[in-house]
Amino acid sequence: MLDVAVTGATGAQGGATARALLAAGHHVRALTRRPDSPAAATLRGLGADVRHADFDDRASLDAALFGADSLFAVTTPFGADTSTETRQGKTLVDAAAAAGLQHVVFTSAAHADRHTGVPHYESKHLVERHLREASVPWTVIAPAAFMDNYASGWTLEGLRQGAFAWPMPADRPLTLIPATDIGTFAALVLQRRDEFAGRRIDIASDERTPAEMAQILAGAIGRPIGHQEVPLAQVRTRSADLAAMFEYFTTSGLDVDVAGLRRDYPEVGWHSFTDWAAHQDWTAHLASIPAHR
Repeated sequence: MLDVAVTGATGAQGGATARALLAAGHHVRALTRRPDSPAAATLRGLGADVRHADFDDRASLDAALFGADSLFAVTTPFGADTSTETRQGKTLVDAAAAAGLQHVVFTSAAHADRHTGVPHYESKHLVERHLREASVPWTVIAPAAFMDNYASGWTLEGLRQGAFAWPMPADRPLTLIPATDIGTFAALVLQRRDEFAGRRIDIASDERTPAEMAQILAGAIGRPIGHQEVPLAQVRTRSADLAAMFEYFTTSGLDVDVAGLRRDYPEVGWHSFTDWAAHQDWTAHLASIPAHR
């Protein structure tokens, strides 16, 4: 049985990883800044050891990691900025090395190592580089675009109006993955350290065009949904970072070997976009009130 510290345990990727590890019978230290949150209580109910940890408090990281076997590390610039993400990621890596962990699995972004010019890809790549130079065995998993984002934000607002509003041409393919598959794959990597140590792996479970996604969403929701290409200039007014990402998706593309991953790691139980959409509670999603209203 492994003793795994999981950062971001109350979030999407960390939560999915924690649940996959718990289901496999491992001990999970669910690291969070808010151990009294409802999400933390849910993890505690599943058997996780919820511990306080803050990326800006090195002492809290040292205490949370002491005695653990390995670490699932996730960072984000959202809610802060990319320089903060890089600084916090490096602090976490340094704490893992100081604790003498046997393995660190860092979740980055597909193509973040390809000089994309996307700010939150570049910040993650700086953490990747720091991890490679640290005295700790490492693996980088790099997810493609998150399916889960299609049930929130401006996409959900568009779906309420019968439109799949997405800043890409209708016929441009995009590789996709749900958080549950990220967590299951991360748990697999943590359990098979010798096989995955020193590797960087882009991961995705499906590839679809926006037109195909609109059709799949229409079937799952039970109402007509058409693709509507959102101009990048409009995205840029909200976030230059996200605009750069969608420009990269459209020009260079986010290719990932979906077929190879499904062939080599069938135990992950990869979910297609159709699978993901079919399992969403669209009645609840579409009935909820947008946060900005």
